[in-house]
Amino acid sequence: MAVLRVVLDQVNDIVDPDLAEAARSLLTGLAATAPQRCTVEAIVPGGAGADAPIPGADTVHRLALGRRELAAAWQLGVIAGVGGGMIHAPSLFAPLARHDRANDYDQTVATVWDLRAWTAPESLPRASVLWQRGMLKRAVKHGDAVVVPTHAMAQQLADIAPFRDRIRVIPGAAPEGFAIPHDAAERRIALGAPGRYLVATGTAATLEPVFAAAVAADADAFVLDAPEGAAPAIAEAAREAGLDAPRVHVLGRQEAEDRAALLGGAIALVASDPAPVWPWRMLEALAIGVPVIAAQGGAHADLLADGGLLVDPAGFADAVQEAAGEGARRLSVLASDRSRAYSWNGSAERVWALHADL
Repeated sequence: MAVLRVVLDQVNDIVDPDLAEAARSLLTGLAATAPQRCTVEAIVPGGAGADAPIPGADTVHRLALGRRELAAAWQLGVIAGVGGGMIHAPSLFAPLARHDRANDYDQTVATVWDLRAWTAPESLPRASVLWQRGMLKRAVKHGDAVVVPTHAMAQQLADIAPFRDRIRVIPGAAPEGFAIPHDAAERRIALGAPGRYLVATGTAATLEPVFAAAVAADADAFVLDAPEGAAPAIAEAAREAGLDAPRVHVLGRQEAEDRAALLGGAIALVASDPAPVWPWRMLEALAIGVPVIAAQGGAHADLLADGGLLVDPAGFADAVQEAAGEGARRLSVLASDRSRAYSWNGSAERVWALHADL
């Protein structure tokens, strides 16, 4: 009997909701696609809520330390109590230490969704940058493979660290069941959405062309996932583009139902920042057939392919006009078609294949 042990570090302490959702969805997919005589075990930190059932896990291995203590211990290579076997971490939060794959059949795989700690460290908290860099060094030394979601990020990671042939590409997917809710209209009203608007992702440095496109289309602009404290700079970028303050809506991370409702009523999702990060909102827009416009860039190109419009930022205005006019239906169909390339069951099958190859 083979057991694949999956690290769920955010069971009772949510630090990154997207990664927490991804880990749970992957675990469910692994259970659904498990080969014969293979089972799935969850490795979870201790603490309040650690005894809660884990959907998809045949067994649960609960550790003595809480998440914060584990983050520090595993960064130092102290992994007592974890055990061996096939371990898959859906993030860099992984028990990376010396092990014997050849004789004991132990293997450890970590996952990297975001390379900004190396390409744009100023955009992240210093503590996060240091922790990610430290864990990647451990992955270079002790990881049997490292997973990234796009081929472009695989190439960038190969330039950052000497993984050689240990890099694998396995994409993520939208949350299971992500769909426009039945009360979408009410949710949009609560969020202050008018009849005509764009949804955008990005930073103050990349959003100005999006705001200019909103002005040209006579639309409001909703910015999703804005970090705390980013609103003044984003509002200034909108002002520079000529978009009046009441027409700029800067939101932090919203719950899935609100995101789906907002995306479902938008002219398009405009992804303005081509940073090497897996673009979760783009996946969600594709899943519900929303036209997607994205700045040219590696991760965007890999994910979107022909499922939307990849343009230079100077082309956002024309792209939005197309999405708002005769191209709306075509872009919606392209988005829905492209979304079928991504599912957590499909990703899980690749994870099983990866560990079998190791």
